[in-house]
Amino acid sequence: MVVRSEREDGDPGEVATGQGYGAEQRERVGFFTDTSVCIGCKACEVACKEWNAVPEDGLDFTAMSFDNSVGLGADTWRHVAFVEQRRPLGHQDPGVGRPEPVDLGMPATELPGAYTGEEGRGEFRWLMASDVCKHCTSAACLDVCPTGALFRTEFDTVVVQQDICNGCGYCVSACPYGVIDRREDDGRAWKCTLCYDRIGDGLEPACAKACPTDSIQFGNLDELRERAADRLGDLHGAGVSSARLYGEDPGDGVGGNAAFFLLLDEPEVYGMPPDPVVTTRDLPSMWAHAGVAALALLVGVAAACAGGRR
Repeated sequence: MVVRSEREDGDPGEVATGQGYGAEQRERVGFFTDTSVCIGCKACEVACKEWNAVPEDGLDFTAMSFDNSVGLGADTWRHVAFVEQRRPLGHQDPGVGRPEPVDLGMPATELPGAYTGEEGRGEFRWLMASDVCKHCTSAACLDVCPTGALFRTEFDTVVVQQDICNGCGYCVSACPYGVIDRREDDGRAWKCTLCYDRIGDGLEPACAKACPTDSIQFGNLDELRERAADRLGDLHGAGVSSARLYGEDPGDGVGGNAAFFLLLDEPEVYGMPPDPVVTTRDLPSMWAHAGVAALALLVGVAAACAGGRR
């Protein structure tokens, strides 16, 4: 059954998703990704590809840290970002008394901190984060799909049916996160399904199952939000003042995400938009303005014709 998200007044915070399933409707599920415990092992990437038969998309050296997959796409449904920063964890003072290093603009040939003692390693940190489709409450990709290939499941996740995708690409440009993409060989759109086949059988998604540190947590969305708030409080209490939640707020520009994150820096650092907005939010008003303009044009043409007959 295809259930589309519908907005009456353009406010993504008032979307009632998945209500067309009746007795088949299930509790809303999602991902909480705690990047503070991500170790960058890429087990999630591998598990996702293996379970979903996602093609290999290149193992080339990209010169972007240890990141070989670069970003999400039709053949990368989970992407682990590696961000290197010359700063301590959060905004803590590591108590290191050595002077600031001189940056000559040359790439390092050794592991960070390998040439110093333990006391000299506090100024460098890795930020690692496993990104995925956000399964938005107000999903613009679903709104613009002309064939119904995109549908909302009974779990309130958003899935693509490739057998009826015509490859138009409207969903690609509509996604505010740049998640969904088309494969070059067949032109159809592909993205994370949140392992729809697994959760329907009571199993957790492959990526969460494979994560060795529980950085990727799967479950009831409301429970995950409570868990995330507790974790955020723990980190702030430990002095990691830069920690923040991203995508968990139902009042944001996309009505909240089913896949949200605990970040240790600004979203832009991880390649995420700071204030995403559903791209179809203004469509009702745009059509209204277009209708008024068309009506004014017709009135003008009628007046001109009437005046020409005199």
